[in-house]
Amino acid sequence: MENYTRIAKLGEGTYGVVYKAQNRQTGLIVALKRIRLDSEEQGVPCTAIREIALLKELKHPNVVELLDVLHSDKKLTLVFEYLDQDLKKYMDGIGGGIEPHIVKTYMYQLLKGLAFCHEHRVLHRDLKPQNLLTSSRHELKLADFGLARAFGLPVRSYSTEVVTLWYRAPDVLLGSSTYSTSIDLWSAGCIFAEMVNGSPLFPGTSVENQLERIFNVVPLPPEDSLGEGVELPVGVGDACEPASEAPVLATTLGEVVPGLSAEGVDLLGLLLVADPAGRITATDALTHPYFDNVLDPSASDSCLAGASATD
Repeated sequence: MENYTRIAKLGEGTYGVVYKAQNRQTGLIVALKRIRLDSEEQGVPCTAIREIALLKELKHPNVVELLDVLHSDKKLTLVFEYLDQDLKKYMDGIGGGIEPHIVKTYMYQLLKGLAFCHEHRVLHRDLKPQNLLTSSRHELKLADFGLARAFGLPVRSYSTEVVTLWYRAPDVLLGSSTYSTSIDLWSAGCIFAEMVNGSPLFPGTSVENQLERIFNVVPLPPEDSLGEGVELPVGVGDACEPASEAPVLATTLGEVVPGLSAEGVDLLGLLLVADPAGRITATDALTHPYFDNVLDPSASDSCLAGASATD
């Protein structure tokens, strides 16, 4: 720690504190995530061990880089590359929806990072604007892998107590524990709509209210697609037509995200599919026509400052 000078506190939570700091030897600005170790018996939190192990394997322009790990008797400090802010703070700062061309570049980078994680058999399981870091050049990187898990075949049973409520897929809300990469694609869809609207798409107050908000817009899934032993709650399907007919929707995605282009609404509809098997993959989503004219600052030196809003 003597190699770093703390500049400012960036945030604080149950795990510890995050600081902006500078390496005294190189001058590099970094983020220090200091994790308190409460007792010798408890040791290093499993979330920190998992985050360290996964990030050492995930080297990609759209995944935050873990630069170093510093360990003492009382504290564990993770040294990360520094970005200006997270996506939530960026949206709060502009006070509304993001410009269409910037939404597109953020979404493209989010999906690139997800595709890389999924190709390397890692589920993030906690995607939300607070866990996406952004720079002044509109680079975006996935961060906070404390709930991330490696996965394989056959599909294992996982905890359903993952992903912040507003970004949690309906199959997980309904109790499915055999989810896979589709859990992250649902969250990405919710973030997509939030960037356009400037407010969360499904801001539920409870699991039941969250499901009600979702199924007011998204067609109900067939019950046999939700995982073994998972059933729709009593009353959820009462307003729907028989299975052979399309369900009656209270509204459409185009109506709830009016600022999104037709191609964007189509992509959003492929992400927000209640049946997890029907959700588009991150790799396939990257080839969607919505991204035909995307600018990607993580892959080049192009700057979006002068780009035009073409959507």
